[in-house]
Amino acid sequence: MDRLQAMQVFTRVVDSNSFTRAADSLGLPRATVTTAVQSLENLLHVRLLNRTTRRISLTPDGAAYYERCARILADIEETEASFREVSRGPKGRLRIDVPAPVGRLFLIPRLCEFHTRYPDIELVIGMGDRPVDLVRESVDCVIRVGELQDSTLVARRIGTMETVTCAAPDYLERHGAPGTLDDLQDHRAVHYFSSRTGRVIDLDFVVDDKVVEVKVPGKVSVNDADAYVACGLQGFGVIQPPRFMVHAHLQSGALREVLPQWQPSPMPISVVYLQNRHLSPKVRAFVDWAAELFSRCPILGRCDGHSTECSFVGTQDGHTLQALMDQPEMAVQP
Repeated sequence: MDRLQAMQVFTRVVDSNSFTRAADSLGLPRATVTTAVQSLENLLHVRLLNRTTRRISLTPDGAAYYERCARILADIEETEASFREVSRGPKGRLRIDVPAPVGRLFLIPRLCEFHTRYPDIELVIGMGDRPVDLVRESVDCVIRVGELQDSTLVARRIGTMETVTCAAPDYLERHGAPGTLDDLQDHRAVHYFSSRTGRVIDLDFVVDDKVVEVKVPGKVSVNDADAYVACGLQGFGVIQPPRFMVHAHLQSGALREVLPQWQPSPMPISVVYLQNRHLSPKVRAFVDWAAELFSRCPILGRCDGHSTECSFVGTQDGHTLQALMDQPEMAVQP
């Protein structure tokens, strides 16, 4: 058995968590699968798997080798796919990761459109607020909000996320509406902290074309966007969520905008992928579709944050909304 085939056998054993199931799925004798893994261990001079009568598990070396094997095999599959049956369009498994609010409220409601256009692409969607390592976690591309730091990645700007400063009416009745940024020292804020660093992200405002951060006292801290909005709705303090997340709440009066004369700084939205992914047809298909999707919704484009061109429909609690994309396209800054 050659080394590439042995790598395929090893990854199948790990994925199926069983030598027997791996052998069945590959159409090989179990003894052949066992021998292939043992040969790899002898070649590498490390133990890849811990084996007991009931279960198998990766050793630290095995976990590192599995990640490399998965990436190598994926690269080979993508290279072959890019030259094979081109007329049928992009195909294969595509792993993406997006911020949970963007995925739940914006991307997921439009998946049928993507599937209709690219029926041979299988999407695997991760949603969360933590940053993912595209190489270690075998993710093909991600949608990220904010300035990008990793220069080894390729990024395409597809929109801008506008945020809004707001609070619940009962909170404002108890504390009054702030009239200046200095007034915020007498108020409370719901704190959002980074899942990666644990640092609280302060409120910020654009004043005379400069971003000013304001520390506001608070009694509740969360690291989830939905929980952040929920705490604001319950009157725990001032919040600065993405405008698209609270659009329905602002329309219904469940939240009220404060300090509109000082808008929070907008954040760029980018679709990001590895440099060696730029030739993959399935990655290119998703990147182009995401850019088109975002360009059709002005509330996620560069606008004044009060555009009525992109309307929303929500449940009574406002947690489910769907953008109606029949409006004229709005240019998104590159």
